[in-house]
Amino acid sequence: MTNPTVGQNRLVIVGATGMVGGYALRYALDNSEVKSVTSIGRKKLGISHPKLKEVLHQNFADCSPLADALSNQDAVVYCLGTYTGSVSDEQLRVITVDYTTEFARVFRDSSPDATVSFLSGNGADPTGRSRLAFARYKGQAEKALLAAGFPRVYLFRPAYIYPVEPRKEPNFNYRLIRAIYPVFRVLFPNQVIRADDLARAMVDVVLRQTAERQVVVFENRDIRTMAESRTPPTNLAA
Repeated sequence: MTNPTVGQNRLVIVGATGMVGGYALRYALDNSEVKSVTSIGRKKLGISHPKLKEVLHQNFADCSPLADALSNQDAVVYCLGTYTGSVSDEQLRVITVDYTTEFARVFRDSSPDATVSFLSGNGADPTGRSRLAFARYKGQAEKALLAAGFPRVYLFRPAYIYPVEPRKEPNFNYRLIRAIYPVFRVLFPNQVIRADDLARAMVDVVLRQTAERQVVVFENRDIRTMAESRTPPTNLAA
């Protein structure tokens, strides 16, 4: 594994107003290995930082206007998404699959040697056979990223993501799991991950990458290991 060049990494973060994306943004801005951060999203972040360039973009069905902002970047931490049940099935597919595919197209053309760190989900099924729409769509998004031809793609498949900071939960299931989280974490440790730990892992893995072409899938257990060691596994293999 190669050592990172301090202060030379140029990162893009998509979805920085979301829970995981927000932690990724803060961590990247505070990281001495990061030279610049380009945040791409629909809503203003409400913060300023010498490293930060904020790009507002409303229509992710067409990412062509982002070509200049995405040029000469080293990596993207892609956290754009939505919760099952918060939108229609068709909207879920568009946001999860179509937006990812379109972004990958433009980013690959603009920064062909860049690395991708993608927020997928537990049970993501690239075969498309899962009965769960979320799993099918995340699997399709993973396939689209691989088909785009990036030299390094890291797919993160967390299970339950613990919010850490209080928030309005998107539905009853999330409210329930948050309420029982202390017990759930003890009984099923490999089914939970803190949002901030997940975000740091997604950033760290693109900062300490190898020069080799590779695709690595990190299941929840792997992400927990990364969080506990605070460094990515050294056995990243294609």
